Formats: sequence, C-alpha cells, structure tokens
Amino acid sequence: MNKLDSALVTSALKDTGFALAETVKEADIVLINTCSVRLHAEQRVLSHLGHLKHIKETRPELIVGVIGCMAQRLGTELLDHEAVDIVCGPAQIPQIPDLVNRALKDKTKLLSVADNIRRKCSDRQSDALDAFETAYDSDENQIPHQAFVRVMRGCNNFCSYCVVPYVRGPEISRPPHTIIEQIKKLADRGVKQITLLGQTINSYNWPGPDKTYRLADILQMANDVEGIKWIRFITSYPLGFDESILHAMFDLPKVCPYLHIPAQSGSDKILKAMNRRYTVSQYLNLLAKARGIVDGIAIAGDFIVGFPGETEADFAATVDLVKKADYKNCFVFKYSPRPSTRADDKLADSVPAEVKKQRNIELLEVQNRISGEYNKRFLGQTLEVLAEGPSKKPNLDSAEPTGRPQLIGRTATDYIVVFNGPVSLAGEFAKVKITKVSPLTLFGKL
Repeated sequence: MNKLDSALVTSALKDTGFALAETVKEADIVLINTCSVRLHAEQRVLSHLGHLKHIKETRPELIVGVIGCMAQRLGTELLDHEAVDIVCGPAQIPQIPDLVNRALKDKTKLLSVADNIRRKCSDRQSDALDAFETAYDSDENQIPHQAFVRVMRGCNNFCSYCVVPYVRGPEISRPPHTIIEQIKKLADRGVKQITLLGQTINSYNWPGPDKTYRLADILQMANDVEGIKWIRFITSYPLGFDESILHAMFDLPKVCPYLHIPAQSGSDKILKAMNRRYTVSQYLNLLAKARGIVDGIAIAGDFIVGFPGETEADFAATVDLVKKADYKNCFVFKYSPRPSTRADDKLADSVPAEVKKQRNIELLEVQNRISGEYNKRFLGQTLEVLAEGPSKKPNLDSAEPTGRPQLIGRTATDYIVVFNGPVSLAGEFAKVKITKVSPLTLFGKL
C-alpha cells in the first residue's frame, strides 16, 4: 500500500514540475510516507524528523511533510513538531501537490486529514482518489514492468491488535471499470505483472446494476487484458474466503498460484482474543481446500508472537500450525501495542520483550527448516522467472564467474530466484535452471 502511495505521489509531483532528488541534502521538499502498524515504524519516522530538524536549522526553507497512516493517526500532534510543515492522511494524497506548492509559497504549516476516519468518504472524495490513481499509477520507482493496482481501501475487521481500521478507514471497493481501465493503461505502458491490493482483498464487493462483482470477477476481467501476463493479489483474510477465487486461480492462466493468507496464531484462545473470528481447524480446512483446487499452489502466512496472554502452550500451538500448514514462507512479528486498538485498551502487554524475541526466533527457525526441505524439490527444475533487476546481495552465490551481474527475480509462486544475466533482463521473463537452494532463495543458471 505504501509503495503504491509513494509512487503515486512521486509521479504527481513530477507532473507538477518537480524532480526527484537523490539525497535529502539536495532536496527542497522531503516527504516521509508512514506506517502505523508497528511501534518500530513510527519510531523510525520520529528519528528521521529529528535529523531533519537539525538540517532545517541551517536550511529553514526546507519543506518537510509527513503523509500516510501516522499522519492520520497523530494529526496536529505531528504538525506541532519543529521540523514538520505538512501533515496529510492517506485519503488526502491527491492534495499533496497543492499542499507542497502552498507550503513553498506561503511558508505556513498545513494539515489535511480525515475528521472522522470511520465515516465513509463522499463520492466526490472517492472519485478524486480513483482519478488520482488512474492518472499517476505506473511502474516508476517500482520494479520494471510491474505495478500495484488498489482494488479496495480500508478495513472493517477490527482485529483487536490492528490500527489499520483507525487510519485507513472503512472498507470501500473501487468500481470494476475503474480498476480495469487502470490495468489497461498500465499494460499499454509495458507493464506485464500487476498486483491487486486490498487490506482484505477477498472481501471485494461491488454491487453493480447487472450483478454484484467479487474478486473472482476482477481476476477474470484482468485476465482478459492484453499485455498482462501475471496477476497477483494480496492480502487475503481467512474468514468467509470465497471459493470462486480459488477456481479463478485454477482456471485463469494469468492468475499466479500464490496465496498470502495470515493466520496470526495457532491457538484458538489467542485467535479469539485477537478477534480473528475463525478457528485453527477452519484455517487448516481452507488451506486444504486451496491445495485441492489449485495444484501446486504456494501459500504464505503471517504470525504475531507475544500477544497479551500468550502462554507457552499457546505458542506451542502456533509452532504446530506452522508445521501443519506447510507454508512456502511466513512472516513473524513481535506483538506491538498500538494506540486506539482494543488490545491496547483492554489487555496488558504481558509477555516480556525477551520472550517475544525468543519466540520470534524459534518460529522463524521452524519455518526455515520446513522451507529448506521443501525447496530441495526445485533442484534441477527449469522455472519461469520474472526478473526484477540486480540483486542487492550479489555475493549470495558466485558459482558462475561469467562477469554478468547477479539478478533477482520471482516465480509465479513468488519464490525468489537469483541468477547471473544481463541487466537488460529486468522486467522480462526468463527460464532459469535451479542448481542450489536455501530456505529463502533459489539459485540457478539462465
């Protein structure tokens, strides 16, 4: 979500006449796009603002803006910071070019956030957001020939630990024709892979005059767009998962057989405290159904360790779920209390930090062992890979001293593949034979 918002804002500012600076020292305007999901993310923002405050002591003309979820959450509190000139929430990002120009001209502090984030935005505001996304979405500042397309905004689930409903607002699905128009425009610009975005994307729902459109319908319509080769979607929520999505994944050749579906805990007691509204048994049944319908599907999960009241037995149940789920990979986070959430209001942060850290390490080790064994099946196979560009860690595998740089790419099932090849392959598809594997990465030869 934030990568998309950053790309949209960058494109809009360029269209207004600005140029992207390489460093803060060269910039006239610095915008920090923020996330509020974890405390650490907000602490990093405050650290950046402390640094910018020192820069502004010698360059008082520098304009600093804070945008995104933290801006919506803190509002005037952020605007009072000595370094900050602009505070703009995620629903107001179409206003950013105007806010920046006004701040430059008038040298005044500006605030634009939703007064009531849980109130559904007006048709005028929705139209402005849709127009902004359609006008400025591109693969610029992202991976070549890949782009994100938002199909819905906000969330209505109110998981007890999660701040998203309080900073992104209620669930709103975008009109199907607007989504497909955006995808067609991206395809005309050479984009080959799109990733459809939604906080709980499988709950997409648009009541049209002819029928109610669900995510499976959007996948079908996107599959028909010429030029698009791969379609992904994230993130799915386990409760009420529509089986038609899995059938679309099986039937439609462009829809990648990959499902990111967070579990968050393997303990029914903790799932109830998290207000996730499903049981471990229901979750595992969904994974079994997905594998039964889509042969070779890769599944990834998310977990939070150290949630209030999580005992050793609860954590052991989470380890057990990870073993049964047979994930391609999973993401593990230590519980972080977030203001305004029910967990923060009602539950004491009872698990010590050291215990959270140890559980995080242990769960990742369990998953790494599973992934390491699972990935061995790829040895000797030739996989289709969409190359992203030069690897950030080119020393990962030096088995092919060809002089060509190391590239990184991904398979349709979202496996990371590292191989040597020309930089010109970035954004293109390639066949790679796998010669070596690790828990997180496949290595191969072009």
